[in-house]
Parts: sequence; C-alpha cells; structure tokens
Amino acid sequence: MGRLFAVDAAAASSAVAAAAMTGAVDWWKDVNDSPMWQDRIFHALAVLYGIVSVVALVQLIRIECRVPEYGWTTQKVFHFLNFVVNGVRSIVFVLRRNVQLIQPEILQHVILDMPGLAFFTTYALLVLFWAEIYYQARAMSTDGLRPTFYWINGVVYAIQIILWLVLWWKPVRVMVILSKMFFAGVSLFAAFGFLLYGGRLFLMLQRFPVESKGRRKKLQEVGYVTTICFTCFLIRCVMMCLNAFDKAADLDVLSHPILNFFYYLLVEIIPSAMVLFILRKLPPKRGITQYHPIH
Repeated sequence: MGRLFAVDAAAASSAVAAAAMTGAVDWWKDVNDSPMWQDRIFHALAVLYGIVSVVALVQLIRIECRVPEYGWTTQKVFHFLNFVVNGVRSIVFVLRRNVQLIQPEILQHVILDMPGLAFFTTYALLVLFWAEIYYQARAMSTDGLRPTFYWINGVVYAIQIILWLVLWWKPVRVMVILSKMFFAGVSLFAAFGFLLYGGRLFLMLQRFPVESKGRRKKLQEVGYVTTICFTCFLIRCVMMCLNAFDKAADLDVLSHPILNFFYYLLVEIIPSAMVLFILRKLPPKRGITQYHPIH
C-alpha cells in the first residue's frame, strides 16, 4: 500500500511539473507572438540604452570640463563612442518595427549590425589604452600600437562591408551564416584581447609594492573590467554561433523579443553600465601622462 501511494505521489508530481513546463512554454510563445509585448520589450531596451547613452555623455562632459586642454584623449573618445553606440541602439529599438519593414533587406542587417561593430571598436579602444600603459611601464615602444588598432578595425569593417555587399548581390542562407560567424569571430578576438592585455596589466600591477598609491584600486578596476568585457564578448560569440545555425535563436526578427531583451542586456547594456561606473573617476587636472590625444 505504501509503495502504491509513493507511485501515485511521484506520478502526480510529474504531472504538475509537466503542466508547469507547458504553461511556461505557452507563456513564452504568447509573449513572443504578441505585438503589444514585442513593442513593450523593444521600448524597454530603448530606454535602457538611452540611460546608458546619457550617462556616457554626462561623464564625457565632466571629463572635458576637468581637462579641456588635452584635446581628444583616449578616455574622452571611449566615452563619446559609448554615447554614440548606445544612443543609436536606443533609436533603433524605438523604431524596431519600422526597421523590419525596410527594403532592400540588406539595409536591415546594416542597421542592426553596425552598432555591434561600433561596440567592438569602443572596447577595442580600451584594450589599446591598457596595452599602452603596459608597454610604457615596461619601457617598450608603443609606436606600433595605434597603427595596429586602426589596421585591425579597418580590416574588420572592410570584411563586414564586403559580406554585406555579397549578401545584397546574392541573398542566400550561406552568406547570412558567414556574416554571423564573422561577427562571432570578431567577438572572440575581442574577448581574448581583453584577456591578454587586461591579464598582463593585472599581473604587472600585482608586482608593484603594496604601499604604491592607488595600486589596490587600479588592480580592482582592471580585474573587474577585464572579467566583464571578456565575459560579454564571449557570450556574444556563443550567441552569434547559435544565431547563425538555429532559427529559434534568431535575433533579427520581431518574434523573439524575450531573447533580444536578455541578449542585449547581457552583452551590451549591463557591461557598458558597469564599465562606465567602474571608470567613473575623473583624471587629475595636472601631470597627466596616461591620457594621450587621438591623432
């Protein structure tokens, strides 16, 4: 009798779990298929991107007021690009339903993908900044770093533009896959860039004397930013691979608003907000050696 009750209890528990799973699946589908929920989620993303964009602009203005005599430093350009990238994303999500109607379809890919490329450039600039600090601390020449930064970005944009043109000329599934896999490769490259130079700078700072002024704070700053950026670009890489081969993970359609929300929240909005918060400290007014003008 006891065994019979145990079997009945297990069956009832399984039935409840199955019903809950079915309900969750139905809820997910209902939200994805609802134009009202699609608009709400995309507008929520627009608001979040707008907030991050405004924060970056405010910080840029504060830095400019603090050190106007140093021109466009790496720090200022980084905040300016954050303002632009997040601002453009905000506008795109406000007009997301209209974007989906644009013809030819290749323009949809350009509008949706270009901010992602600009996001790569923005954070590659942070890698460049750290690489310059590391090389200067090791008394090594930094002459080749900026040309390499420009060259890498030029190659990335050139390849992406070629892929867009080929996709426009011959809009076949294989070209869409190639474009998304290229973006995944760029994200993986960025992730390892942060791991390489962020890791090098972190280990170098660990070797500084314990009593060094600002050592602990700078160590935490580099460690946190390296971890955040490496993680977000790695997630983007994995998601782009899934996006390329699995239609259920397609980010370029209106019918996946929940997936879009969590994807952009994890790979752009939260990382950008956290990095801006961590790097909120203003540069000193005099004796700046680590902020270099962009020529």
